[in-house]
Amino acid sequence: MSGVKKRLRPKAKPLATKLRDNPGAIASHLNDALSTGDLAPVLSAIGGAIRAQGVTRVSRKCGLERASLYRSFRGKISPSFQTVMTVLVALEVRFVAKPLKERNRKK
Repeated sequence: MSGVKKRLRPKAKPLATKLRDNPGAIASHLNDALSTGDLAPVLSAIGGAIRAQGVTRVSRKCGLERASLYRSFRGKISPSFQTVMTVLVALEVRFVAKPLKERNRKK
């Protein structure tokens, strides 16, 4: 053998495997990121979901360029809210607002 190590293709990451073609898992992953109250984990979670589905596939579904998706969800630029919403639709998840605390309402 020559001393050159053959690079083996890494196995799919468990998270990517979990998120692939699974809107419920994507929604749960995004909710966990949203619960931090910080934008960086949210963008990272969306980026992970995009990569799990395949960037080209998501790009075609939402009509955005692949390079734009990479830049927007890898921290290179901050995406517009419209871009985020467009990508969420392509990922088959919905953005839902809930109050931080439930109020005790009198009837």
